[in-house]
Amino acid sequence: MTMFEMIATLLTLVAILGIINHHTLRLPRTIGLMAGSLALSVVIILIDRSVDVVELRQAWRDLVDDMDLPHVFLDGALGFMLFAGTLHVDMTALRAQKWIVLALATIGVVLAAVVYGAGIWLIFAGSVPFTWCLVLGTILAPTDPVAVGGLLREAGLPAAPMAMVIGESLFNDGVALVLFTLSVNIATAQPSTLGHAMLDLMREAGGGIGIGLLLGFLAYRALRLVDDVALDLTITLALATLSYSLAHAVHASGPLAVVVAGMAMNHKRAKAAMSEASRRQVIAFWDMMDELLNALLFLLMGFALLSLQVDGRLVLAAAAGIALALATRLVSVALPTALLHFRDTNLLKSITVLTWGGLRGGISVALVLTLDPSPYRGALLVVCYAVVVFTILVQGLTMPRLVRRLYPRAA
Repeated sequence: MTMFEMIATLLTLVAILGIINHHTLRLPRTIGLMAGSLALSVVIILIDRSVDVVELRQAWRDLVDDMDLPHVFLDGALGFMLFAGTLHVDMTALRAQKWIVLALATIGVVLAAVVYGAGIWLIFAGSVPFTWCLVLGTILAPTDPVAVGGLLREAGLPAAPMAMVIGESLFNDGVALVLFTLSVNIATAQPSTLGHAMLDLMREAGGGIGIGLLLGFLAYRALRLVDDVALDLTITLALATLSYSLAHAVHASGPLAVVVAGMAMNHKRAKAAMSEASRRQVIAFWDMMDELLNALLFLLMGFALLSLQVDGRLVLAAAAGIALALATRLVSVALPTALLHFRDTNLLKSITVLTWGGLRGGISVALVLTLDPSPYRGALLVVCYAVVVFTILVQGLTMPRLVRRLYPRAA
């Protein structure tokens, strides 16, 4: 199957499952797609076990390997989704929460990776080496900016906690990717030191931010030269793709580059460089792009069930891993938030929203699927996937209700 044929097949499934969800389940679109693809995956597994001549699960694994889907997401779709997400960020609220966002995206990510790695090592009772448990910790450390943003906006979350949740999830990807590379190098006995890791982190973060600022400024200047919707849209497309690919080429952080570039487009000067009609159409295009890529991503995440080999021991480990993920998230957000906002009367509300709103998504699934075959890869896949599914289906669906209870005036 070619890439074009696969995209055609996935879009057809998105349309069919979307229609079913619209008329029956009535869940939020992306969550409904994931639930539908999970159900379809279960049907495929049952058919695979019942009919000897059918090997649908193996066909899926071969397709993932041939198309290199995890890298397609990490090196392509992620940049578009991050750019689209930045266009709806309240920059005033984000500036007011900049220190807590920075702490959550750095200290919080490191803390989450270490605490989860240590906890899951105890759950596995030594059957998975500690170094590989740390790898899983770094995989589950970043939160997903696209999984929860729409739900929170619909629930009416106030600007300050919204800026914390969305800001953290937009910026923590770069740190998590560096930690992931470091932990994999340690687990596979490749030479790597803490000093090298710190240098890599500073180079990738500094390079990504610098590239995003430079290209964002150039795009702003270009927007001032034209007054045409098609050209405005082309400039934003060029900005999103060039910032991500240029950062990747020079070994800087692509996610940070595209987030900073997107925020440059959300600055009041960049907004003023476009006419109101042009900006509305540009936003509408990126909203559609975000919706479509999210739909495809959540569909693929549901089908990731076909890659798993599960037994009773792993089911128990996955259930414990879900509880550990919640506890780890609480620790990793409570400490930085309490230290920086200890006088805030809404401190407990902020910690609650950050904890329950810490959804894991496509980034975690893509990272775990990039791991080379090893005796421990299957266990990491199962636990990672269980945490992702729980956070999206359970936390994601209950998040609006939680927001309305914590902030009744905002509802």
